[in-house]
Amino acid sequence: MATQEQLRDLVRERLDDIVIRVNAVLRGEDLEPIRPVLARVGRGGKVPHWLARLESGGVLTSLDPKSVGSVIEMLVIGVLEVHILAEIGALRLRLNPAHGVDLPDLGLGIKSPSKNHYTSEPFLSAYQRLYGSEYDNLVLLTDYQTAKKRTPFRLQIIEWKYVTKSQLADAKLCRIARKHRESLLETEGGEPDAKRMFKFLAYVNQRDWLGARLLSLVDALDDPSAVRKLIERAEASFARTNVAREKKSEVLIPYTSIQALRAILSASPLLVAILHAAENWVVDRLNDTARGPSPNEWERLRTGPLDGGITMSFALQWRYNFGGLFPAPKRPRPPKKKTALVTDRDRPRPLRVSRQRPTSDM
Repeated sequence: MATQEQLRDLVRERLDDIVIRVNAVLRGEDLEPIRPVLARVGRGGKVPHWLARLESGGVLTSLDPKSVGSVIEMLVIGVLEVHILAEIGALRLRLNPAHGVDLPDLGLGIKSPSKNHYTSEPFLSAYQRLYGSEYDNLVLLTDYQTAKKRTPFRLQIIEWKYVTKSQLADAKLCRIARKHRESLLETEGGEPDAKRMFKFLAYVNQRDWLGARLLSLVDALDDPSAVRKLIERAEASFARTNVAREKKSEVLIPYTSIQALRAILSASPLLVAILHAAENWVVDRLNDTARGPSPNEWERLRTGPLDGGITMSFALQWRYNFGGLFPAPKRPRPPKKKTALVTDRDRPRPLRVSRQRPTSDM
């Protein structure tokens, strides 16, 4: 019997074929072989309500994004069982409709964002922003945003990627953590300083004015000159932003925010001052809701790849943005018009007007 890891390797290797087959099913083609699987995983052991229209004309009833995700999950299971995993022996896959991994028999999740690139996930730990998920995921980008505007509603998967569990983390925050992890662990402060950095990166809200500036300082932790320039820019930003907010009758940035940045410049060493200011931001904003990493989380932060590839933000759940996985193609710039070199010989000469003096008849 193949292990979960071996089964996931097979799925990763055959992902192109899987998507081609799922798209064919979404067009109403080759549905009969997977019909028994859809009935088994369907609610109450019955085929899903949307299957009849898919069989008759390759169309779906108008569905909300969450329902589209459920359709994709069921079709992927059908294709996997009948066309992929059957090659190495019969395997009846389960679909987990509740919280947790979508395909527990494979230890594999399925995300099906549309062109806005967003999906959500239940919040477990803030440190997931850095070490990632508990399982690998298939990210299947659909054309839902354009398909829902057409009649009839026909759906297709347009881009896809296999994402490991550590890659399902925030790319920017991971880059900063990876940049400084080793040097912090080797300094005199060692583990406590590294934990301060990880804690701030896990909880930082980049929409917060001070939080965003401190994030820039943590990024420049090893460059004192860059830190001083960033604080100088923050001074100008503080004044400019508060003037704009005052005109709109909006809440001003507290004076304590710019004071916190100024205090960094008067402290030594600069690295420690930045990390303590970042830690103070977490305490001030989140009080007792923020915590340090558990022993298991610390081990993953200390030794993991920190190779996140998406953007993650806080809401009631994690908000995943997969735009970084599927960058839009760059549009070529129009060629510059060549201007001919004009010499003095080519320039038009001003017309000379000759005036004759009037002559009198004598």
